[in-house]
Amino acid sequence: MDQVASLLNRPKAYCNIDGVGELGVGFMCLCFALLQWLQIHSPESSLWNQVYTLLIFVALMCAVIHFGTKAIKRHITYPRTGFVEYRKKDTVWIPLAIAAAVSAPLSAGVFLAIRHHWDIAAPASFAGLFFSASYAYGFARTVRWKWTVALAIACGSLTIAMLPADVIGGVARDSWVIHLFPARVVGAFLLNIAFYGVLLALSGGISFYLYLRRTRPSAEGLA
Repeated sequence: MDQVASLLNRPKAYCNIDGVGELGVGFMCLCFALLQWLQIHSPESSLWNQVYTLLIFVALMCAVIHFGTKAIKRHITYPRTGFVEYRKKDTVWIPLAIAAAVSAPLSAGVFLAIRHHWDIAAPASFAGLFFSASYAYGFARTVRWKWTVALAIACGSLTIAMLPADVIGGVARDSWVIHLFPARVVGAFLLNIAFYGVLLALSGGISFYLYLRRTRPSAEGLA
């Protein structure tokens, strides 16, 4: 049974064998953290707080992740350990379903928080526990040392949740955004997403380095 489970999990492990999957998620988190920081520290009417800017920003970010991942796979990963074509439901429909399942309640929660002036700084940080569980399911179960990363995500989120309000709120104390959200809520979101981005970028970078050390391009790939 262990051998069967190992065979079934092999495609999932191969998907991130080079760390590129984590690098993509880490890059996305850092991009959103950068965008949020720019929005917080610029006037409400500035370019960074326009809807079309958000759309262009997200489109460019997705293009970099998509084509960058494909380029690394094509020129580095596949010449070393072979080509794998995944089923469309694994690369398109499942991620879309997960995104819909997460974004819908999250958007509803943010709307209710604005309308009723709820303090959601702690829940924003505790959401890291869900992120940690998702990371463990997607990455750590195929590579043992990544359980350390999952634990670090959970511990870091809880630490941010316990920081003093003036420390968290200092990120957005003089921003126009505090007319919509308390400063500590904005700070909690920004600190968490930046933390996730840095951690996943480091983990993905380590995986990529180890992959390059352990593999060599095949003779056919060098020809």
